[in-house]
Amino acid sequence: MKNSVILRRAICFCLVMALLAIPAIAKESPWQTLDWPATGAPVLHFTFGKLKQLSGSGRMRVYEIDTVAENVSQRVISSAQFSIYLFDKDKARVGEDMISVSNVGPGETVKFQTTVSASGTPVSLTLRDSAKNPRTVSLTVNSTPQGAVLKVDGADVGTTPRNIDVGVGKHILTFSKEGFNAGNFPLEISPQDVSGGSVSYELGTSAFDSIELRDGSVLNGDLVSISGMDVEVRVGGLIQHIDRNKIKRVMLVQRDAPIPNLPPASAPGS
Repeated sequence: MKNSVILRRAICFCLVMALLAIPAIAKESPWQTLDWPATGAPVLHFTFGKLKQLSGSGRMRVYEIDTVAENVSQRVISSAQFSIYLFDKDKARVGEDMISVSNVGPGETVKFQTTVSASGTPVSLTLRDSAKNPRTVSLTVNSTPQGAVLKVDGADVGTTPRNIDVGVGKHILTFSKEGFNAGNFPLEISPQDVSGGSVSYELGTSAFDSIELRDGSVLNGDLVSISGMDVEVRVGGLIQHIDRNKIKRVMLVQRDAPIPNLPPASAPGS
Protein backbone atom coordinates (compact mmCIF):
# COMPACT_ATOMS: atom_id res chain seq x y z
CA MET A 1 0.00 0.00 0.00
CA LYS A 2 2.77 2.34 0.94
CA ASN A 3 4.64 1.62 -2.27
CA SER A 4 1.47 2.30 -4.28
CA VAL A 5 1.09 5.77 -2.72
CA ILE A 6 4.73 6.58 -3.43
CA LEU A 7 4.31 5.46 -7.05
CA ARG A 8 1.20 7.62 -7.52
CA ARG A 9 3.01 10.64 -6.08
CA ALA A 10 5.97 10.05 -8.39
CA ILE A 11 3.68 9.86 -11.42
CA CYS A 12 1.90 13.10 -10.41
CA PHE A 13 5.22 14.85 -9.92
CA CYS A 14 6.40 13.80 -13.38
CA LEU A 15 3.16 15.02 -14.96
CA VAL A 16 3.47 18.42 -13.27
CA MET A 17 7.07 18.82 -14.41
CA ALA A 18 6.09 17.84 -17.94
CA LEU A 19 3.29 20.41 -18.01
CA LEU A 20 5.63 23.11 -16.74
CA ALA A 21 8.11 22.25 -19.47
CA ILE A 22 5.55 22.57 -22.31
CA PRO A 23 5.78 26.43 -22.62
CA ALA A 24 9.55 26.25 -22.76
CA ILE A 25 9.38 23.62 -25.47
CA ALA A 26 6.67 25.48 -27.42
CA LYS A 27 8.63 28.73 -27.42
CA GLU A 28 10.71 28.76 -30.60
CA SER A 29 14.32 29.78 -30.46
CA PRO A 30 15.22 32.80 -32.65
CA TRP A 31 16.63 32.29 -36.12
CA GLN A 32 19.43 34.79 -35.53
CA THR A 33 20.50 37.49 -33.07
CA LEU A 34 22.77 40.42 -33.88
CA ASP A 35 24.21 43.37 -31.98
CA TRP A 36 24.82 46.82 -33.41
CA PRO A 37 27.51 47.91 -33.60
CA ALA A 38 29.21 44.56 -34.02
CA THR A 39 32.32 45.76 -32.17
CA GLY A 40 32.52 47.70 -28.94
CA ALA A 41 29.64 48.36 -26.57
CA PRO A 42 26.34 47.33 -28.23
CA VAL A 43 23.59 49.93 -28.67
CA LEU A 44 20.84 47.81 -30.26
CA HIS A 45 20.21 44.09 -29.90
CA PHE A 46 18.26 42.55 -32.80
CA THR A 47 16.39 39.25 -32.65
CA PHE A 48 15.17 37.77 -35.94
CA GLY A 49 12.54 35.02 -35.81
CA LYS A 50 12.40 32.08 -38.15
CA LEU A 51 11.51 32.74 -41.78
CA LYS A 52 7.82 32.43 -42.69
CA GLN A 53 7.17 32.02 -46.40
CA LEU A 54 4.27 34.20 -47.57
CA SER A 55 4.23 33.57 -51.30
CA GLY A 56 6.29 32.52 -54.28
CA SER A 57 7.41 29.32 -55.87
CA GLY A 58 10.63 28.08 -57.38
CA ARG A 59 13.57 30.29 -56.48
CA MET A 60 11.81 33.64 -55.99
CA ARG A 61 9.95 33.70 -52.66
CA VAL A 62 8.64 36.30 -50.22
CA TYR A 63 9.39 35.80 -46.52
CA GLU A 64 8.19 37.46 -43.32
CA ILE A 65 10.48 37.77 -40.29
CA ASP A 66 9.32 38.64 -36.77
CA THR A 67 11.90 41.22 -35.67
CA VAL A 68 12.67 42.62 -32.23
CA ALA A 69 14.99 45.58 -31.60
CA GLU A 70 16.06 46.30 -28.01
CA ASN A 71 17.90 49.44 -26.94
CA VAL A 72 20.62 48.13 -24.62
CA SER A 73 22.35 51.50 -24.27
CA GLN A 74 21.79 54.37 -21.85
CA ARG A 75 20.70 56.87 -24.50
CA VAL A 76 17.64 57.44 -26.67
CA ILE A 77 17.89 56.16 -30.25
CA SER A 78 16.18 58.99 -32.17
CA SER A 79 16.56 57.40 -35.62
CA ALA A 80 18.58 54.55 -37.10
CA GLN A 81 18.33 52.81 -40.47
CA PHE A 82 19.87 49.49 -41.46
CA SER A 83 20.26 47.30 -44.51
CA ILE A 84 19.69 43.58 -44.01
CA TYR A 85 21.13 41.01 -46.40
CA LEU A 86 20.12 37.36 -46.75
CA PHE A 87 22.60 34.67 -47.81
CA ASP A 88 22.19 31.08 -48.93
CA LYS A 89 24.28 28.09 -47.85
CA ASP A 90 26.96 29.02 -50.42
CA LYS A 91 27.34 32.52 -48.88
CA ALA A 92 25.73 34.11 -51.96
CA ARG A 93 23.48 37.11 -51.32
CA VAL A 94 19.91 36.19 -52.29
CA GLY A 95 17.86 39.04 -50.80
CA GLU A 96 17.99 42.46 -49.14
CA ASP A 97 15.72 45.00 -47.47
CA MET A 98 15.71 48.03 -45.15
CA ILE A 99 14.64 48.30 -41.51
CA SER A 100 14.52 51.34 -39.26
CA VAL A 101 13.87 52.19 -35.62
CA SER A 102 13.11 55.58 -34.09
CA ASN A 103 12.48 57.17 -30.68
CA VAL A 104 13.55 54.11 -28.67
CA GLY A 105 14.44 54.89 -25.05
CA PRO A 106 17.02 53.05 -22.92
CA GLY A 107 15.83 49.52 -22.18
CA GLU A 108 12.84 49.81 -24.52
CA THR A 109 11.94 47.12 -27.06
CA VAL A 110 10.33 47.53 -30.50
CA LYS A 111 8.63 44.63 -32.26
CA PHE A 112 7.84 44.67 -35.98
CA GLN A 113 7.71 42.43 -39.04
CA THR A 114 10.16 42.54 -41.89
CA THR A 115 9.10 41.36 -45.37
CA VAL A 116 11.82 40.49 -47.84
CA SER A 117 12.05 38.79 -51.26
CA ALA A 118 14.76 36.21 -51.83
CA SER A 119 15.92 34.38 -54.94
CA GLY A 120 16.79 31.18 -53.13
CA THR A 121 16.69 29.66 -49.65
CA PRO A 122 18.23 31.99 -47.03
CA VAL A 123 20.22 30.40 -44.21
CA SER A 124 21.87 33.48 -42.67
CA LEU A 125 21.44 37.22 -42.29
CA THR A 126 23.75 40.22 -41.85
CA LEU A 127 22.97 43.79 -40.83
CA ARG A 128 24.75 47.00 -41.84
CA ASP A 129 24.31 50.61 -40.84
CA SER A 130 22.80 52.48 -43.81
CA ALA A 131 24.53 55.69 -42.73
CA LYS A 132 27.84 54.10 -43.70
CA ASN A 133 26.45 52.86 -47.02
CA PRO A 134 23.96 55.50 -48.23
CA ARG A 135 21.16 53.96 -50.27
CA THR A 136 20.00 55.58 -53.51
CA VAL A 137 16.94 55.06 -55.68
CA SER A 138 16.94 55.45 -59.47
CA LEU A 139 14.10 57.52 -60.99
CA THR A 140 13.13 58.70 -64.45
CA VAL A 141 12.15 62.39 -64.41
CA ASN A 142 10.20 63.93 -67.30
CA SER A 143 8.34 67.16 -67.95
CA THR A 144 5.65 68.59 -70.20
CA PRO A 145 6.99 69.99 -72.44
CA GLN A 146 10.25 68.06 -72.51
CA GLY A 147 13.64 69.75 -72.57
CA ALA A 148 13.29 71.55 -69.25
CA VAL A 149 16.41 72.22 -67.20
CA LEU A 150 16.28 69.97 -64.14
CA LYS A 151 17.88 70.70 -60.76
CA VAL A 152 17.91 68.37 -57.75
CA ASP A 153 18.29 70.23 -54.45
CA GLY A 154 19.71 73.19 -56.38
CA ALA A 155 22.27 71.17 -58.37
CA ASP A 156 21.93 71.12 -62.18
CA VAL A 157 21.60 67.53 -63.47
CA GLY A 158 20.67 68.15 -67.14
CA THR A 159 17.45 68.38 -69.15
CA THR A 160 14.32 66.24 -69.16
CA PRO A 161 13.77 63.38 -69.70
CA ARG A 162 16.50 62.39 -67.26
CA ASN A 163 17.41 59.40 -65.11
CA ILE A 164 18.61 60.43 -61.65
CA ASP A 165 19.79 58.72 -58.46
CA VAL A 166 18.52 60.21 -55.19
CA GLY A 167 19.08 59.18 -51.59
CA VAL A 168 16.57 58.45 -48.86
CA GLY A 169 14.96 61.64 -47.54
CA LYS A 170 13.29 64.80 -48.83
CA HIS A 171 14.35 66.54 -52.06
CA ILE A 172 13.24 69.43 -54.28
CA LEU A 173 13.14 69.03 -58.07
CA THR A 174 13.24 72.35 -59.93
CA PHE A 175 12.08 72.63 -63.56
CA SER A 176 12.73 75.62 -65.83
CA LYS A 177 12.36 76.19 -69.55
CA GLU A 178 12.56 79.36 -71.63
CA GLY A 179 9.10 80.68 -72.28
CA PHE A 180 7.51 78.87 -69.32
CA ASN A 181 7.09 79.59 -65.64
CA ALA A 182 9.58 77.64 -63.51
CA GLY A 183 8.22 75.26 -60.89
CA ASN A 184 9.27 73.07 -57.95
CA PHE A 185 8.27 69.48 -57.18
CA PRO A 186 8.75 68.11 -53.64
CA LEU A 187 10.02 64.53 -53.62
CA GLU A 188 10.41 62.20 -50.64
CA ILE A 189 12.20 58.85 -50.82
CA SER A 190 11.43 56.37 -48.05
CA PRO A 191 13.68 53.46 -47.01
CA GLN A 192 11.15 51.06 -48.57
CA ASP A 193 11.12 52.69 -52.05
CA VAL A 194 12.75 50.77 -54.88
CA SER A 195 14.38 51.86 -58.12
CA GLY A 196 12.45 52.07 -61.35
CA GLY A 197 9.88 54.73 -60.51
CA SER A 198 9.12 57.88 -62.49
CA VAL A 199 8.15 61.51 -61.92
CA SER A 200 6.39 63.72 -64.47
CA TYR A 201 5.93 67.48 -64.05
CA GLU A 202 3.83 69.87 -66.14
CA LEU A 203 5.45 73.27 -66.46
CA GLY A 204 2.07 74.98 -66.81
CA THR A 205 1.33 78.15 -68.75
CA SER A 206 3.88 79.96 -70.83
CA ALA A 207 5.43 83.07 -69.31
CA PHE A 208 5.21 84.90 -72.68
CA ASP A 209 2.91 85.38 -75.61
CA SER A 210 3.82 83.21 -78.59
CA ILE A 211 3.96 84.50 -82.19
CA GLU A 212 4.13 81.59 -84.64
CA LEU A 213 5.33 82.65 -88.10
CA ARG A 214 4.45 80.98 -91.38
CA ASP A 215 8.06 79.84 -91.86
CA GLY A 216 7.72 77.69 -88.70
CA SER A 217 9.70 79.91 -86.32
CA VAL A 218 8.24 81.09 -82.99
CA LEU A 219 8.82 84.34 -81.12
CA ASN A 220 8.20 84.45 -77.37
CA GLY A 221 7.58 87.90 -75.93
CA ASP A 222 4.94 90.42 -74.89
CA LEU A 223 2.44 91.38 -77.55
CA VAL A 224 2.06 95.18 -77.53
CA SER A 225 -0.35 95.93 -80.40
CA ILE A 226 -1.85 94.60 -83.62
CA SER A 227 -2.81 96.84 -86.55
CA GLY A 228 -4.12 96.07 -90.00
CA MET A 229 -0.67 95.22 -91.44
CA ASP A 230 1.69 95.24 -88.44
CA VAL A 231 2.20 93.41 -85.16
CA GLU A 232 4.25 95.01 -82.40
CA VAL A 233 5.89 92.66 -79.88
CA ARG A 234 8.43 93.26 -77.09
CA VAL A 235 11.19 90.61 -77.10
CA GLY A 236 13.94 90.91 -74.52
CA GLY A 237 12.92 94.48 -73.73
CA LEU A 238 13.14 95.61 -77.38
CA ILE A 239 10.25 96.31 -79.74
CA GLN A 240 10.00 94.31 -82.96
CA HIS A 241 7.56 95.02 -85.84
CA ILE A 242 6.38 92.02 -87.83
CA ASP A 243 4.42 92.01 -91.09
CA ARG A 244 0.95 90.69 -90.30
CA ASN A 245 0.95 88.49 -93.41
CA LYS A 246 4.00 86.58 -92.08
CA ILE A 247 2.14 85.51 -88.96
CA LYS A 248 0.33 82.19 -88.79
CA ARG A 249 -0.94 82.20 -85.20
CA VAL A 250 -0.83 84.29 -82.01
CA MET A 251 -1.17 82.64 -78.57
CA LEU A 252 -1.75 84.93 -75.61
CA VAL A 253 -1.16 84.21 -71.92
CA GLN A 254 -3.20 85.67 -69.09
CA ARG A 255 -1.70 88.88 -67.69
CA ASP A 256 -2.14 90.81 -64.48
CA ALA A 257 -3.29 94.43 -64.69
CA PRO A 258 -0.46 96.70 -65.94
CA ILE A 259 1.51 98.68 -63.39
CA PRO A 260 0.74 102.43 -63.62
CA ASN A 261 3.43 104.76 -65.01
CA LEU A 262 5.42 101.87 -66.52
CA PRO A 263 8.03 103.44 -68.86
CA PRO A 264 7.57 102.46 -72.52
CA ALA A 265 9.96 100.02 -74.16
CA SER A 266 12.61 101.58 -76.35
CA ALA A 267 12.89 100.65 -79.99
CA PRO A 268 16.26 99.46 -81.37
CA GLY A 269 18.63 102.33 -82.10
CA SER A 270 16.69 104.91 -80.09
